[in-house]
Amino acid sequence: MPLRRLFVLGDSISIQYGPYLEQFLAGRFQYARKTGMEPALQNLDPPHDANGRDSTHVLIYLRAMQAHGGIPADALLLNCGLHDLKTDPATGEKQVPPDLYESNLLTIMQLVGDMGLKLVWVRTTPVDDAVHNTRPGMEFYRYADDCEIYNAIADDLMRAFKQPSIDLYGFTRRLGSDLYCDHVHFHEAIREKQAAYIAGWLEAHFI
Repeated sequence: MPLRRLFVLGDSISIQYGPYLEQFLAGRFQYARKTGMEPALQNLDPPHDANGRDSTHVLIYLRAMQAHGGIPADALLLNCGLHDLKTDPATGEKQVPPDLYESNLLTIMQLVGDMGLKLVWVRTTPVDDAVHNTRPGMEFYRYADDCEIYNAIADDLMRAFKQPSIDLYGFTRRLGSDLYCDHVHFHEAIREKQAAYIAGWLEAHFI
């Protein structure tokens, strides 16, 4: 029986747990993701290349892929939210406001279905205000309350349209207080546990 094909589209958190996820899924799934790993890993904050960026850029990417024949996969493991909720410290404006985030996710779900892919949503990982917003030189803020708001928007949509969702947010919060290696990214051991959690979910639901 051929292996199921998984395509990953997500932010820098997915870039970091990705190698572990690919390892854990070996022999069960064919693993692929948005290309451009090397430049993305050189600096995880400016989102480019392998980084899926915010929901608006996810939508642009998916439309481009659809125009060129789609994504050669059975399932799309997708997350976006950390870049959407970026906040301008001077104005308080979000990079992608909640109403646009909701609209983008609705269109994303439609596009994914049109391409014949099964969508597996991954909830946005936790943010710690004190860790993130006190880091010297930060050009944007992130707030834990916004993370919950954006996750709730996605949760409601996934429930309404019966799309499966992996609670990486809740899982990561349960891993303790020493999570971050910088302002928002996780220690190596945390990344490995995140990947194991996702791999276990995928195996339980697809094999």
